[in-house]
Amino acid sequence: MAHVAFLVADGFDDAELRLPFERLSEAGHEVVTVGEEANRPLESRKQIERIVTHRGVGDVSADEFDAVVIPGGFSPDVLRLDARVVALVHAFDRQHKVIGAIGHGPSLLIEAGILEGRTVTSWPSIKTDLENAGARWVDRDVQVDDNLVTARKPADLPEFIGALLNELKPGHVPHPKVVPAPSADLEERVDRVGPH
Repeated sequence: MAHVAFLVADGFDDAELRLPFERLSEAGHEVVTVGEEANRPLESRKQIERIVTHRGVGDVSADEFDAVVIPGGFSPDVLRLDARVVALVHAFDRQHKVIGAIGHGPSLLIEAGILEGRTVTSWPSIKTDLENAGARWVDRDVQVDDNLVTARKPADLPEFIGALLNELKPGHVPHPKVVPAPSADLEERVDRVGPH
C-alpha cells in the first residue's frame, strides 16, 4: 500500500485533514502528518481538532512517500513560507507522485511553481492567484490533472477522497509527464532559508 504524507501547520481545516487521513488509513495506506517540526502540537482553524505532527519537513524527502495531501484552512499559507516545504512539494511533482490539495491547499502549489498549464480547482478566493500562476481554474468538486488531484471545499471531500484512492490503486499509472528541474530561484530560496 501507499505511504502518504499530510502537510499541516496550525490553522488546518478540521474535516479536510481528518476525513482523508482516516479514509486513506482505513483503506490500508500508511499515513503520517508532516509539519515544520516533528512532535509539534497543532490546532485546527476551528480549534476543534488537535494533532501532533509525526515528522518534521527537515527529516523527510519525497523519495520515501508515494503521495502528499495538502489540507486547506490557514495551514497552506503558513507552509508556503517555509522553503523546505515548498521544495518538498516541488520534489513530489518532479518525481511524478500524487499531490492532493483541497480548499486553500493549492496555494502551496503556486509557491512550488508547478501549475503552469495545469487544470485545477480550489476554494474560489484563490482562483485568480492560481490563474496568475499559469493554471486553468475550473469550478468542479474534484479535478484530476495528471498527478494533481484538487478539490474546492469540505462538501467535496467524498469525491476528493475517491479520486485520491483511485490514484493510489496498485498498478494505477498516471499519464506520463515531463517535469522541469527546480528553478534556480527555488533552489536559491531553499538555500537562503535553510532549516528553521
